[in-house]
Formats: sequence, C-alpha cells, structure tokens
Amino acid sequence: MRSIKEKKERSLGTKLFLKGDRCNSPKCVSVRRPQRPGQHGAKRQRNISDFGKQLQEKQKIQFYFGLSNHQMERLFGGPREKIETNLRQRLDFVTYLLGFAKSPRIARQMVSHGHILVNGRKVTIASFHVSEGDVVEIRPESRDSKLFEGIKERLKEVDIPKWLKIDAENLKGECVASSNSDESRFPFDINLVGQFYSR
Repeated sequence: MRSIKEKKERSLGTKLFLKGDRCNSPKCVSVRRPQRPGQHGAKRQRNISDFGKQLQEKQKIQFYFGLSNHQMERLFGGPREKIETNLRQRLDFVTYLLGFAKSPRIARQMVSHGHILVNGRKVTIASFHVSEGDVVEIRPESRDSKLFEGIKERLKEVDIPKWLKIDAENLKGECVASSNSDESRFPFDINLVGQFYSR
C-alpha cells in the first residue's frame, strides 16, 4: 500500500524527508515517481498562481511539523524574525537535528511516546521550546528499544548545527546558543507563508 505521506510529498513536489533513510535512497518515491499522484499526474502541468504557491508552502510546513491550522495562525501571528527560530528549536526538530531520529516525523513520535528527556525530565510535547543550556537526551529506559538500534554508530556521521552539541557516548545533546545564526534551510519558503497570513 502506498504511503499517504509519500503521496503528499509528490503532490507538493518536494522531498520532506518524512521516511528517514528511504528519502535519501533510490527507493524514494519522489525519485521513482516524480510526477503528481493520480492516473493523470504526469500530464498535469499547470501554472500556479501566487496564492497557490503560498498555500503549497503553508501545507509543506504543516505536513513537515504536523501542525494544525490553529497552530499555524499562532506561529505566524508573532514576530516574523522569530518564526524560523521557533521552528528550529522545537523539541522534535532538535531531536532530529541531534541525530536521535532519522526524520522529523519519527522525532515527533519519539517525543510524544515519552522517549526524550529535557534536563532530566520527560517531555511529551513536540512543540516544547528548547532554550540555551537545555540538555536533551534519550530516556535511559528507552535506549534498548529497537527504535535506537545502532544509534551510537549513526551519530558519528551526523553533522549537527553549531548551536547544538552532542555527547554521542551518553546519547545526550545540549543547546549551546540561539539558532538565530543557523545556516541550515528548511524544505519550504517561510516568506511565502508569511505572505499568505498577511493577506
């Protein structure tokens, strides 16, 4: 059965890396079937209006982070310069950036299932804001789970941003600065989404 998540990626025309390692392999559905989903997907080459582009970028963010319309309105109702920082420093995204999870979606599940600790306390809210000085780690009771099989070897290959620090041996990471200066990019255009909410 084809994944609804993979169909959504094809519909939006962007790799959102929702399937972890699979998205970086030849098995990725966006590589095998780059056209839009549906019987006539390959023939649907239409011009998209400015509003349509804004709506697509909005949907990418929602799908990438699992956000509702209400959460999106709250996010984009604040100062524009803080939106990227707020997204980067979500607990689920920090968990992904540290290499504890292979995709943001998997990281979100890890957090909601209680596998992640912040400063020694279990946090199950994916949108929890990780601040400078916070220590994020995999719960000791969860480390033998198949979910984290081979993780220490995998962490050796993870290139984490400068505002995070990793202790691979003890499966701990620390936020050592604000992510304002981070150069990594999201697979969507936040400026277009800002335009959508400024209408």
